[in-house]
Amino acid sequence: MIGLTFERRPERLLVLGAHPDDIEIGCGGTLLRLAEAWPGLPVTLVVLTGTSERHREARAAARLFLPGCDVDVHLSDLPDGRLPSVWGTVKQHLEDVAATARPDLVLAPGPGDAHQDHRLVAELVPTVWRDQLVLGYEIPKYDGDLGRPAVYVPLPESVARAKVELLTKAYPSQVSRDWWDEETFLGLARVRGMECRARYAEAFFLTKAMVTW
Repeated sequence: MIGLTFERRPERLLVLGAHPDDIEIGCGGTLLRLAEAWPGLPVTLVVLTGTSERHREARAAARLFLPGCDVDVHLSDLPDGRLPSVWGTVKQHLEDVAATARPDLVLAPGPGDAHQDHRLVAELVPTVWRDQLVLGYEIPKYDGDLGRPAVYVPLPESVARAKVELLTKAYPSQVSRDWWDEETFLGLARVRGMECRARYAEAFFLTKAMVTW
């Protein structure tokens, strides 16, 4: 397995989610590692749907998962579960973010996600950010859409467990869901860790990259 290393700190990290908690479920461990590696990292965080309660949770999560980072949070109240019906609005919202956010790393839902909201964001992101490294995170769900990722971020056990604890702390409105528990989150992280010879890991999908030397 070939390892990839950042030669320098990203100028800006952009993280996008269709719903509050998408980001932290999909790449919360990676965010914790980035925040630890690069204190003060500029981050733009975008969530497209949510109620006022869920938005409060998303803001709390941003503070917990990106401690010490310079985070600019964008929250919208587009229709949950119906983002394809407002395609033009979603596209314009992303274009508006792109007008001010110049990231070199983008984390967004993966292109094979079965949820219509996630999938739309995944489809639109590379049409807006064409020259950035875009990594698609995965979210476990009823649909059973987990695929074959190409990029792995190993997580120390302390980080993997911190992710689970912070998820529950940040999103109390979700803990009653039958799939929301330590076994779900750590189980997937353990499988992805096994695939990259680590204890735990988060995995990402990569559709295009450029090799330079």
